Amino acid sequence: MARNYKSPYLEEEEIDEQSLELQNRMKNLLWTVSGDYTLDVKLDLKSYKKSKYITMYDAVKQGAFAKYFDMEVLSMYIVKKIYLQAQQAPLMELAQLCVDAAAYPHINRERSGVSEIRKRAFQDMLEFQSARMSASFFGQVRFYILRNFLRSGNDLATERIQSVINRIQSLQKAENTMDIIRTIDQVYNRIIDRTFEEKYGTLEEVLAVSLEELQEFNWQDYLDEESLQEVLKQYMNSLASSDIDKVDMKDRPKREPSSGGQRVRILDDEALKKVYDYVELNHGISYLSMREQEAVNYQLCRGAHEDCSLYYTDGILHNHAKINYQYKYAQMQLSKNKQYYHANHRIIKRNIAMLTEMLRKSLVIRNEDDACKGSSGVLVPSRLWKLGRTDDTKLFDKIIKKDTSDFVVDILIDSSGSQSSRQAQVAAQGYIISEALSNIGIPHQVVGFCTFWDYTVMHRFRSYDDDRNMNQRIFEFMASSNNRDGLAIRATYDRLMKREELNKVLIVLSDGRPNDQKVNRPGSRNPRLYEGEFAVRDTAFEVRRARALGISVLGVFAGEDEDLNAEKKIFGKDFAFIRHIGNFSNIVGTYLKRQIEEDM
Repeated sequence: MARNYKSPYLEEEEIDEQSLELQNRMKNLLWTVSGDYTLDVKLDLKSYKKSKYITMYDAVKQGAFAKYFDMEVLSMYIVKKIYLQAQQAPLMELAQLCVDAAAYPHINRERSGVSEIRKRAFQDMLEFQSARMSASFFGQVRFYILRNFLRSGNDLATERIQSVINRIQSLQKAENTMDIIRTIDQVYNRIIDRTFEEKYGTLEEVLAVSLEELQEFNWQDYLDEESLQEVLKQYMNSLASSDIDKVDMKDRPKREPSSGGQRVRILDDEALKKVYDYVELNHGISYLSMREQEAVNYQLCRGAHEDCSLYYTDGILHNHAKINYQYKYAQMQLSKNKQYYHANHRIIKRNIAMLTEMLRKSLVIRNEDDACKGSSGVLVPSRLWKLGRTDDTKLFDKIIKKDTSDFVVDILIDSSGSQSSRQAQVAAQGYIISEALSNIGIPHQVVGFCTFWDYTVMHRFRSYDDDRNMNQRIFEFMASSNNRDGLAIRATYDRLMKREELNKVLIVLSDGRPNDQKVNRPGSRNPRLYEGEFAVRDTAFEVRRARALGISVLGVFAGEDEDLNAEKKIFGKDFAFIRHIGNFSNIVGTYLKRQIEEDM
């Protein structure tokens, strides 16, 4: 390609001599653009020997993206997409194009000199990288994007390439990282693998892949979070760079086929300590002291749950150990849950109003004073004829006052990974019940549960006597890991029995699929895996035990049809099958109404 200026070159020995100075210069450029002097990313300095402008623009681009978007969230999406069998090379090429398209308009408005650096970098890319660009589809897309920018016009491209260019360039108006992720996902699924969604899942299912799944195939690496962080750093660096070959393929997470074999993990004391640290890091610091946790575990973790542990937390968003990817993912899921609420707020508000009215009517009937004959109270004139004629001295009506303060409700929500495709819907269901109970003044608690290794995490969204504003925390619902339903139900009714109210109700929102692996602690007896019929029977036993203690238990089922029989075995006749949120208040309200009226 003809050029009107000479590209600066440096010999290898000159780069070696000046590498430290060059690194400082480029990092200063990165920090100046991003405004974040703690930003620590690896810069590609090797390209400087061919073109200083390519290196400079890489630094500018990384800084701009860090300032206006979230590279870690985007990188984690890339890792998860590849884990689900996406092709790394085209995905990374596409992601780089989208990163540049989204970041450049922001930084160009702020710093006018960036346009000239980009122009020079694009000229050098065309000179030095044209052959490599022609070897792939997205390389060809890049070629035309570079040419069009330099010539301020549109070179003739195929219809397929031009449609992709148009979609990528629409990111010039991107407002957040999710806009970029959606574009990458849509273009990849349309251009590279049209069967991806059918085979491996939608964008929702990609994002729902848990950190546990990413490193399940090698627990030693998994427990050491630095392994995953290193992979993330490689992707973060490569996303902003023009060189896609920097990611070491052997280090990337990969999905390995299930062997259907042993799911018992044998851990030593050091590994168990790492598990606890991981739980704390990714679910939030416990609100119980270590001594309190040990006392609870000693009391409740017995029988089928021997050697297991309970972990009580208010969630990573309220008591985090540090701001990591899981914290950011929790924020993102909170936003998505609220978006679902706003999109369906009329249906949800109507459900709340209907459920509130049903419960209020039942309580009004319940609160009507009863009258019985007595020897004191309010005199009934029509009975005066009995004086001196009969031995009946009950000439009065004795008024028996009732109140609603003898009801308490616990809402227990299955937060395992099997709920990942319906997280927003499950959060909305919990919110509807909580709002209705708040409207009529019944104390209630809402807790989500999931199990990671041998820790069953009890995430408290609101407690019994919290203000109704705490109901909003239910939208922090996030699905991950496994579920040991029997232990979660046991832990819930144990606390519920400590309440003074006479009438206690437990509502369990689940998918009828209790399932958990087993961690073999040193010296443990290694009981059987918590899955299948064994797990269903154990969960059903805990439900029956709760009912034997006088607690009314309702199962709200929102799973798949094939798990319906398991739900019936667990909850018997007292379960509700919710196919659509529009029927939610009527089904749940009918059950609660019956519990209120049966005790009259």
